Amino acid sequence: MTTTTMKKTAYHLLALLLLTACNQVTPPADSQQQADSLTAEAEPAALYDTKPSQAPNGLEIPKGSQGRILRRVGYTTSYNAQNRIPDWVGWHLIPSHVSGRYHRSAEMFHEDTDVSSPRAYDSDYRGSGFDRGHMCPSGDNKWDRKAQEQSFLFTNICPQHHGLNAGAWNDVELQCRAWAKRYDGLYIVCGPVLYDRQHRTIGRNRVVVPEAFFKVVLRKQGNNCHALGFLYENKSASRNMSRYVRSVDEIERLTGLDFFSQLPDDIEEKIEKQADLRDWYPLREIK
Repeated sequence: MTTTTMKKTAYHLLALLLLTACNQVTPPADSQQQADSLTAEAEPAALYDTKPSQAPNGLEIPKGSQGRILRRVGYTTSYNAQNRIPDWVGWHLIPSHVSGRYHRSAEMFHEDTDVSSPRAYDSDYRGSGFDRGHMCPSGDNKWDRKAQEQSFLFTNICPQHHGLNAGAWNDVELQCRAWAKRYDGLYIVCGPVLYDRQHRTIGRNRVVVPEAFFKVVLRKQGNNCHALGFLYENKSASRNMSRYVRSVDEIERLTGLDFFSQLPDDIEEKIEKQADLRDWYPLREIK
């Protein structure tokens, strides 16, 4: 090959390399940021946190749970994947949330696709002898369509004896709505109590049946705070609410949870010893 021919070949190779480089120019930084932004907007906003430490810091959020935190429109729940039920559910019930135009229907119960299988399905409850017992009740979520729909997710539901669900437990739910109106809001946490090492389960997905249920409530008007606890075994119960009143301290010992820890220590210590229903008015007449 002559010197002239070699030079021409080199020139051709150099031109080809330059052309290839031009076709692979990286888009401007602004364009790349726009693309990333569009991708982020296309992804749905997460409804959950994977770590309990990332839970919101409201007074209705207890400390001590190891479950997966799921934040919904009307409540927050700590989901126990092993038991297929929540460890607790917490919400702030304000006067404007005690009524509304979005009502329940029998077809609304559904599995929560934000948690992995195995998880609870409607079929697990069907024919089990237990109700689908709301923790955060449908009646506290009539103010918003999405809140009402999410109250029927099975991550907010536990197997509950019908006599309790339709009787004394419902009485407490109604009473809490009356208190929310009377005291301009109420912080509520409730959930299952598991006494035994071996638990009864229902359905193909082995949903754990709790031995009991707790509910703790807090009213706060400035620094004037009062708290109260309830404990019901998972069976038919008397409609005499005073028989099931407990201090928050007692519920903490049973559950291992720390309620209302955001309050100043002296206030928290004082109110969590209380267990007097007479401090709470008005009391509904049970019919």
